[in-house]
Amino acid sequence: MAISSHLSRSNPRRIPNRNCSLFSSLLLTISASLLLITAAIFLLSGDLPSSRSPSSSYLGGGIHLLRRSLLAIRSDPLRARADLIRKQASDHAALAAAYASFARKLKLESSKQVRLFADLSRNFSLLLSSRGDLDLDDESSLVRFEGEVKDRIRAARSLISDAKDSFDNQLKIQKLKDTIFAANEQLSKAKKQGAFSSLIAAKSIPKSLHCLAMRLMEERIAHPDRYVDPPNPPPELEDPRLYHYAIFSDNVLAASVVVNSAVKNSREPWKHVFHVVTDRMNLGAMQVMFRLKDYAGAHIEVKAVEDYKFLNSSYVPVLRQLESANLQRFYFENKLENATKDTTNMKFRNPKYLSMLNHLRFYLPEMYPKLHRILFLDDDIVVQRDLTGLWKIDMDGKVNGAVETCFGSFHRYAQYMNFSHPLIKERFNPKACGWAYGMNFFDLDAWRKEKCTEQYHYWQNLNENRTLWKLGTLPPGLITFYSTTKPLDKSWHVLGLGYNPSISMEEISNAAVVHFNGNMKPWLDIGMNQFRHLWSKYVDYEMEFVRQCNFGA
Repeated sequence: MAISSHLSRSNPRRIPNRNCSLFSSLLLTISASLLLITAAIFLLSGDLPSSRSPSSSYLGGGIHLLRRSLLAIRSDPLRARADLIRKQASDHAALAAAYASFARKLKLESSKQVRLFADLSRNFSLLLSSRGDLDLDDESSLVRFEGEVKDRIRAARSLISDAKDSFDNQLKIQKLKDTIFAANEQLSKAKKQGAFSSLIAAKSIPKSLHCLAMRLMEERIAHPDRYVDPPNPPPELEDPRLYHYAIFSDNVLAASVVVNSAVKNSREPWKHVFHVVTDRMNLGAMQVMFRLKDYAGAHIEVKAVEDYKFLNSSYVPVLRQLESANLQRFYFENKLENATKDTTNMKFRNPKYLSMLNHLRFYLPEMYPKLHRILFLDDDIVVQRDLTGLWKIDMDGKVNGAVETCFGSFHRYAQYMNFSHPLIKERFNPKACGWAYGMNFFDLDAWRKEKCTEQYHYWQNLNENRTLWKLGTLPPGLITFYSTTKPLDKSWHVLGLGYNPSISMEEISNAAVVHFNGNMKPWLDIGMNQFRHLWSKYVDYEMEFVRQCNFGA
């Protein structure tokens, strides 16, 4: 009453019924919220009524559903625990499978580690699949599941610990093997690239050499009358009593060095006859080179391979093969099957094997029918002493006098021919000693008697598909003169100055002929400096055309 009278006195105006209704509604809302919060706290505390009356059961069922809904809203600790156990089991199963895989790679089957790790991984997988429908309401089943997982984890860790030393050593060995393999791959690749680069450098024509050929050809065109061959060749060119040499080359400077060195080291140069054969393109340059100098009375014949009319594809098997589409594909088509597989075979794709100049050596009796003996010289040799002693050697009826190159297992017939072919295996000894082209003394009478050219044609026809030997002239030479070669003393012919830097100077100084076989020719920039002077001292630096082309003395 006091409050009412006080409100009446302080607010003489009467409160409207609408404001009272709003105030009552607000109080009811606050009260309901407080009741809901109190009920939630009670339910979460787990204290449920124990009354078994129907009303209590109904109330308990409702409370249980409400509790489950609220647990679903917040995180379920049993589910999180089960997920963590499953993750640990799955991780260890993967770890065991990885160790089993490594054990297989490292070939540890003998120690049974592959089987142990594989069984362990399988046990983890079976355990996970069998407990996929785990009842999360029953904490005891979760505890059993956790115990089984922990037992397997302990077994896995024990097995890994026992195998650690073995795996560490094997992994180190495997890593070392992988490193060695990678290094070998890089080395093989570098060797192939080096061999290819060396081949390009060796077979490319240097600018100075190209210049010399062009200058000489220019002289030939400017003054044709000076270089016309006489209508009747001098009789010395066919005189069998003189010393005859055959030089087949398209390198003007190299051929001149061979002749210069032979003439300067001969006792009676006027008794020596040099038969130089080149191709049609270099014929003019060769004619000028050998007409500009006297050569101390030595006789020099310069001809082109095309001048020998019998050398045609109907008679010469290699000419017919050079014209074949199969061989042209081998050289000119850039296909995987035509690519060289290693550095050894790379040299057989050298363009020189397409030149008939490389095969003329098998037709010496037909080219020089009136001669009895002739000395064949490559264009990358240097003569260091008089060679007339070769004509005094008793050939014992043999055709080819050559220096043998075999030592140990190297340079045997097995390295040059395909002894898996029945014809090769039947006719030749794989351990027979090989010999070298470069300086070969041929008895042409014995050649004709033994019919060596016919033998060469027979085997060359059989090798049209390159199944008996690779390209080149040494393998067919070894076959043609298999039983008709007379070994010469090694001092007559020392090889390797184009690839072997360890040849002793004593051996070189005692040699009658030194051979720059290999890619490092002395007229190239890649030639070995310690041997270059042996060749360069026979270059005609006083010749005007040589000086114009910047050949360094």
